[in-house]
Amino acid sequence: MGLALGCLQVDQSTVAIKEVFGKFDDVLEPGCHFVPWCLGNQVAGYLSLRVQQLDVRCETKTKDNVFVTVVASIQYRALAEGAVDAFYKLSNTRAQIQAYVFDVIRASVPKMELDASFEQKNEIAKAVEEELEKAMCAYGYEIVQTLIVDIEPDEHVKRAMNEINAAARLRVAANEKAEAEKILQIKRAEGEAESKYLAGLGIARQRQAIVDGLRDSVLAFSENVPGTTSKDVMDMVLVTQYFDTLKEIGASSKSNSVFVPHGPGAVKDISSQIREGLLQGNVA
Repeated sequence: MGLALGCLQVDQSTVAIKEVFGKFDDVLEPGCHFVPWCLGNQVAGYLSLRVQQLDVRCETKTKDNVFVTVVASIQYRALAEGAVDAFYKLSNTRAQIQAYVFDVIRASVPKMELDASFEQKNEIAKAVEEELEKAMCAYGYEIVQTLIVDIEPDEHVKRAMNEINAAARLRVAANEKAEAEKILQIKRAEGEAESKYLAGLGIARQRQAIVDGLRDSVLAFSENVPGTTSKDVMDMVLVTQYFDTLKEIGASSKSNSVFVPHGPGAVKDISSQIREGLLQGNVA
């Protein structure tokens, strides 16, 4: 009914292009306007002033010959003061922007290696934005923001990169494990050396105590029993220890078969060997 009476409503953040007999006449701001169609007035179209987003996927290759897909998001809007140029000069705004994005990305990324392209995403986005600003301002558009949201290498390349990363981490883990085992072995060896050293001290002190005890026993027996010599006392002590040893071997349930030469001559030989060992130990 409003159009029949020549009344027109323009919504917020939108402008309308008014023509008279096919020629541009005015830009209608948001609100209510009188457009007498009977006098040749008409609305050629509407132009949104809201920020719009265009996602562009561009396939290119890097300096090290790796094909990647660069995903760019372009945020743009038409300017109210440039509405006439935005409406009449461009027939397909999104295709125009996409063409410029392709041109800049395919000129920038081939100069970089794959790793550098990930590190220099902001530089790529800045180059795209500068080029779009110079090109689109002549058509009444403003580039609000340009983002490089993703760089996608080929699936085989991503798998290879993951394997390289995994191998590097496994190598570091293996080195750390080997270093830990080395430290454990060193500490274990140091502990064994300290243990053997202390055991040696204990055995030496034990033998010294045995020698001192035997010496004291021999001297005391010689003094209390007249007519006995130190050799007689030592033989008696050794024979007593010999029989005590046989008794302990026989009483042990876990001992294996032990063959010991037994007889007066054997006892004499054993006593001679023990005596010589103790005397040598005492001298040392």
